[in-house]
Amino acid sequence: MIAKIGHGANMIGALSYNQLKVDKENGHILATNRIMETPDGNYTVAQLHRSFEPYFMANKRTEKPVLHISLNPDPADKVSNAQFIKMAEEYMQRMGYGEQPYIVFKHTDIERSHIHIVSTNVDRHGKKIPDTYEKLRSMDACRALEQQFNLIPATEKQHTGKEQVFRPVDYRAGDIKSQIASVVRYLPEYYSYQSLGGYNALLSLFNITAEEVKGEMNGQPKNGLVYFALNERGEKASNPFKASLFGKLAGLAELQNHFTKSKALMKASPAKAVLKNTIEAAMHTATNETDFKKQLTEQGINTVVRRNDEGRIYGMTFIDHESRSVWNGSALAKNLSANVFNDWWSVQAVQQRQTMEQPSTKHEPATSKNDTDEKEETHGLFDFLNNKEQPADDFGWIDGLGGLLPEAQGEDYEEQAFANRMKKKKKRKM
Repeated sequence: MIAKIGHGANMIGALSYNQLKVDKENGHILATNRIMETPDGNYTVAQLHRSFEPYFMANKRTEKPVLHISLNPDPADKVSNAQFIKMAEEYMQRMGYGEQPYIVFKHTDIERSHIHIVSTNVDRHGKKIPDTYEKLRSMDACRALEQQFNLIPATEKQHTGKEQVFRPVDYRAGDIKSQIASVVRYLPEYYSYQSLGGYNALLSLFNITAEEVKGEMNGQPKNGLVYFALNERGEKASNPFKASLFGKLAGLAELQNHFTKSKALMKASPAKAVLKNTIEAAMHTATNETDFKKQLTEQGINTVVRRNDEGRIYGMTFIDHESRSVWNGSALAKNLSANVFNDWWSVQAVQQRQTMEQPSTKHEPATSKNDTDEKEETHGLFDFLNNKEQPADDFGWIDGLGGLLPEAQGEDYEEQAFANRMKKKKKRKM
């Protein structure tokens, strides 16, 4: 089983992404913990969000209070809903989030059934829960759950400590040829990529680019590759180096063989579905392009965005270092293509999403007479946790969402508008 943990600032985006799966009958809510109940057991984004409001109001300093976790068993594992619920509960307990409010969503829109858990890393005392060694603890939790539920062990590539260490080329340091050689001679042994574009996306992380050259020799066409070092702006910063200087694996003929092998390998890779879901989730919880890239980087995924001279995006490539594979966005899903991201990050689209949000609710936080007696006293905002009778009002925050992307995947950029409203409320009270 593979776990992916995303940290963000947009709770409405995370809830909308998952709730729209439910609304389209591509998912359903399996379980909730410390979430206000509704009379019929159905939820809207507004109702779900309301259970998290006290946590965010109790701690406004934490920049990324939203947790968006996915648990992905092997496609061959047959996991029942009851087992998924127990797995989510066990995982959250092991990660230190067992007493937090959270919702468990099951997604069924792909062959690999999996669950998403939406929660917060701010506890009921307004303190941020530590995330030290989070990835290591998550891996340990996954290995324990695999044994407990008799799951197929994850196919994540194991790190032996003997792997080649790749360092970015520094064109100022001299001996550029040796620096490039230390990367291109060994990279094909570790990563799968299906095209020269994917290869260059990977090389760009190390300040290198490769170009195909065409010519003739004795009247016969002859193709080859040359390599350049890049500066910090992605511009060529060296003379060209022939691929033959770096050995057979760096040449065009061997790369084309590598492309063919990679296509077959990646077609059957279970990492594809996990990566697709991780990117979609980040897309809806990130506040902008920079935050989107940062969220994915924290999960071991690099994003390479290619733009033309006018600034339009014409290529999106994702490099998953966990599975060591390079994917074109459109190869993962139609809604992850360059055109979609170009529209998604446009100024007009951002403004449209922000204006679609309805006015804030008039819900006033409860107060407690003993709030100031002890620092560890639960904040009065959390009184609803002990109150069995819960209001079931629907503020319609989700109405009209989902029209800006193919497949209606949900809305983003809602958190900023929500934060602005909360600031206005605070000013009025003062």
